[in-house]
Amino acid sequence: MIPTMRFRPQFARTTLRFAWVFCAALTSAFAAPPPAAPRAEPPSILSSAPVAGQSRGASTVSLTTSMEVLNDSTKLGIGDHVSFRIVEDRHEPIRLFVTDSGEMEVPLIGRVMARGKTCKQLAYEIKPLFEKEYFKTATVIIGLDLVSTKPLGNIFITGQVRSGGVMVLMPGDAVTVSQAILRAGGVGDFADKRKIRLVRKKEGVPVTTAEALQIMQPKKQSVISKIFSRKKAAPNDSTVTYLVDLVDILENGHLERDPELKVGDLIYVPERLINY
Repeated sequence: MIPTMRFRPQFARTTLRFAWVFCAALTSAFAAPPPAAPRAEPPSILSSAPVAGQSRGASTVSLTTSMEVLNDSTKLGIGDHVSFRIVEDRHEPIRLFVTDSGEMEVPLIGRVMARGKTCKQLAYEIKPLFEKEYFKTATVIIGLDLVSTKPLGNIFITGQVRSGGVMVLMPGDAVTVSQAILRAGGVGDFADKRKIRLVRKKEGVPVTTAEALQIMQPKKQSVISKIFSRKKAAPNDSTVTYLVDLVDILENGHLERDPELKVGDLIYVPERLINY
């Protein structure tokens, strides 16, 4: 007689549970991992300036609450537009611009000099002015929205250069003495490349063309008179003169000795005393 097997419900349930767990583990092992959540990028408009003539809006300024991330590399120029707000004031950003005088009309404060300063420098400069009378703590947020395409002014190149004259300085155009000379076609055949003079008006006031030419183009003298003359030119209290060694910059690679030009600067390339 063949014995019959008795059905055990508990054994069946255990077997089915084991099979379900095994299939679930096998499926998860070969399944593709879930896509990673996208990382939130920090605001970029305050740490990188827009190009000339391009507007980036004030949306990032309205989201920024830290002065440490403000732009500290691009200097403001005439005609630039910025977005401005104070975090504690809880109002939307407002649009301000740099006037032809280089100033900016700031609410509650009045006119402040903005030209030549970065957004971060300007924010920290006016912060104590707000905290003095209006806020216990003022978090000043300034973001550069629009870089002006208006020329900043002129620089002048004269003397032993192949194409001297007036050079227009545009916003964001960081031009040094050597770069300006190269733009002017380079020095002439009889230029004294080691004694190039950079004349700059004191306190940043531009040098007028007539004054610059009077200072830098004295009456012609013979070689003998230049060597033996004891008469010295009267000192000019309104300008300061820097000597620039073009050989040291271009041939020896000392770029740190190549001054960056400002509006109204004049470069004079003299002639060698002895030409051979």
